[in-house]
Amino acid sequence: MGSSIAYLAQGRIWIKPEEAAARLLESPYANGVHERAARSHQRHAWKSQGNGFLSGGTLWGQNPTVGPQPVLFTSLSPGTTSGGLVYSLASGPLCALCESADLATDERRVWNDNRVRAQYVHACPATGNLACSVHHENGTAAIGVMLKDRPGFSEVTEGDSVDTAPHWVPGDDRRIVFQSAGVGRNRDGQAVALGPFSIQLVDIDTGHMETLVEDPTLDCLAPQILGDGTLYYIRRPYNEHARVKPLRALKDTLLFPFRLLYAVFQFFNSFSMMFTGRKLSTPAGTPHRELELKRMMIWGNLIEAQRDPGEDEGIGLVPGSWQLVRRSPESTEEVLAKGVLAYDVGDDGTIAYTNGNAIFLRRADTPGKRIHTAPMIEQVVLLR
Repeated sequence: MGSSIAYLAQGRIWIKPEEAAARLLESPYANGVHERAARSHQRHAWKSQGNGFLSGGTLWGQNPTVGPQPVLFTSLSPGTTSGGLVYSLASGPLCALCESADLATDERRVWNDNRVRAQYVHACPATGNLACSVHHENGTAAIGVMLKDRPGFSEVTEGDSVDTAPHWVPGDDRRIVFQSAGVGRNRDGQAVALGPFSIQLVDIDTGHMETLVEDPTLDCLAPQILGDGTLYYIRRPYNEHARVKPLRALKDTLLFPFRLLYAVFQFFNSFSMMFTGRKLSTPAGTPHRELELKRMMIWGNLIEAQRDPGEDEGIGLVPGSWQLVRRSPESTEEVLAKGVLAYDVGDDGTIAYTNGNAIFLRRADTPGKRIHTAPMIEQVVLLR
């Protein structure tokens, strides 16, 4: 029997059986949120109508191009029942957690709030307790825990850090492994940088923390521990995207005047669109196929993918320096795959991982087999 995988891509969740086509997960709660937002937008649409300088959205202080805010899924986890799924979603200020037991119509809203931003949810299969990353306005994030059938989250970590990607330790429903990075601030107290991510273990009863993996030259990300104590995580060079590359610096210097002119043109183009509804330029001739620029934030990196729809979608979004590592209880490490953006490990050691544009399955010590391609994949989980 093949494995089934759920993956998150571009704000939507898809279910992919190993030997069948992927299907979109429908969420009644998300649909209801969108329908209510659409009705509210229709009731207030008259405020943003009109083309005059003092009419429509300009008069009411609203963005005239904005429709109802979309509902986007932000993270997912295997559910508390076999074959189920827990996921977080957001729409404007609203953040919610839902659980689907059958991946069809049986959906339960677990929690929602307009003030708390929760992401990277993980469900404890033994207890049904939930762990997630709770994000604060000052740029920090803490690990929050919601006990089953109790409202709200209790934060179990604190400090000037970004604590995220929690994962319950199998066989121990009181400990969580997660990634943590210190926040660097300027003299005004504004967050300007993150230190390298390390892997930490916290006891939710005592708050005691233990460092499992730490390296000042590496980010250690998305940790998972199996019942036998084997640790899996992704490592990448710390601050790799911020290093100065001579050829790129020369290119940026030569292109600066042209980019400046383009920025000025785009400013006036936006101004023209706002007040006349027309662009300053009109494409001539046969419409040409444009490259689509998409962005997503993964573990503190802004990943940009500019790709032609005809290109091979198996090409990864992250470099080979993003490595999936297995660390034994004796601290022996082995690189299992390169160019890994996200992954999940099953109880039997099966690994599902993605490079951002494809999903691979690895069983035992065999090489990964590509089973699916899709653009901008952010997260994958094996359905238990």
